[in-house]
Amino acid sequence: MSEINFGKTVTLKQAAKIIVATPSNRYLLRGEPGIGKSSLTATLREMLPHHEVAYIDVPNMDLGDIAMPVIDHETKTTRYYPNARFKFHTGKPVIVNLDEYTKGADPVKNMLHPMLEAHNPRLGDIAVHPESRIFLTGNLATDGVGDMMKAHSLNRIIPLHVQKPSFEEWCDWAIPNNIAPEILAFGRQFPQIFASYTDGNQKENPYIYNPLKPAQAYVSPRSLERASNIVKVRHELDADSVIAALSGAIGEAAARDFQAFLTFSDQLPTWESTIKDPRGAMVPTSAGACAIVVFGAISKVEKDSITPFMQYLERFEPEWQAVFAINIAKSRVKQQVAFSCKAFSDWVAKNEDLL
Repeated sequence: MSEINFGKTVTLKQAAKIIVATPSNRYLLRGEPGIGKSSLTATLREMLPHHEVAYIDVPNMDLGDIAMPVIDHETKTTRYYPNARFKFHTGKPVIVNLDEYTKGADPVKNMLHPMLEAHNPRLGDIAVHPESRIFLTGNLATDGVGDMMKAHSLNRIIPLHVQKPSFEEWCDWAIPNNIAPEILAFGRQFPQIFASYTDGNQKENPYIYNPLKPAQAYVSPRSLERASNIVKVRHELDADSVIAALSGAIGEAAARDFQAFLTFSDQLPTWESTIKDPRGAMVPTSAGACAIVVFGAISKVEKDSITPFMQYLERFEPEWQAVFAINIAKSRVKQQVAFSCKAFSDWVAKNEDLL
């Protein structure tokens, strides 16, 4: 497949900042399936904590799901009452995600269309709070999944091509959301699962979404989360069931390559034995096993366990010590645990050249 040049792309974080900074603009976030466009709603809620949130699943809506006509007997007229899901009745500014707008039915898109206006946006005759943030999501035209937008609508919105996150960018979300360490380790050792078919040199990549090679399952940030749910309960299932479920989540090629990480995980010392005997617990030698230990520790360490874990980590290669330090420092959930630990602070002071 020849290289596709879509022009400038943005990350999900950059898209969020643009949306927050310009409330009267309407942005259409376009990107391949499963890269986190819809989940941007949660990011915006963190940035705008006093806003209400309205997630609108446009393709699954009918006209009656948007607003209903109500008779005003006093004036002998009708008016529209918007559905409560839009949160406009609260009187507060709202973060509105018109998810998969480009796949919606034309009558539904027409009814939502006044919300795309920069000046005096409305739903029916209900004005949208001026501090609301309204954005749309959809797929790339080359994804071949039925996205359409008419010219007069395109002229009212600003398309943004959202790039697929790299492993490092995905980790910023995955670690605080308790993605299984085996999945994190797999991502670090197989960075090609975060490649995009739009890169132009991924024709033989068996893991990712490619519209020229349709597959029922493939690796995406979304499907990795589904795979993580399977991995966490794998001890309740037989091996064949685990691989069958993983194949359905991330594709057979990825599931088979991922098997080694499950083997590594089952052969590692337990967390309890590591903390109880940090000087004597077994230290893995393979890169995959080291990655599982490091990423697993980021989600597990607490104030009473980080000091012995740092003692255990000192027996690893410097590269893995740095991976732990960098990622826990970026974790909103665990960074306070790390920086309140003298052993961690001493390590940082001693190893600044690794960071």
